[in-house]
Amino acid sequence: MDLLCTLLIDPINPVGWQRMALLLPLCLAVSVVYKTTKCNRVAEVPLASAVLCVTIVIGMYAVGIGLFIAFHLLA
Repeated sequence: MDLLCTLLIDPINPVGWQRMALLLPLCLAVSVVYKTTKCNRVAEVPLASAVLCVTIVIGMYAVGIGLFIAFHLLA
């Protein structure tokens, strides 16, 4: 409990690859919740959510790389 209180007072500052790594659990949580509401059978949820998670992560990285390239071309 003290760790949670400490994180609220003095939050962690992720740098570099840690910021990109924080995208993975966020995308996994969103994909599991979304696919849980959309799938007809519970057995379909793990594979469907894994595919959606990978799709979201690849899409986010592709958008980030595209914006990075566009920024450097226009600057």
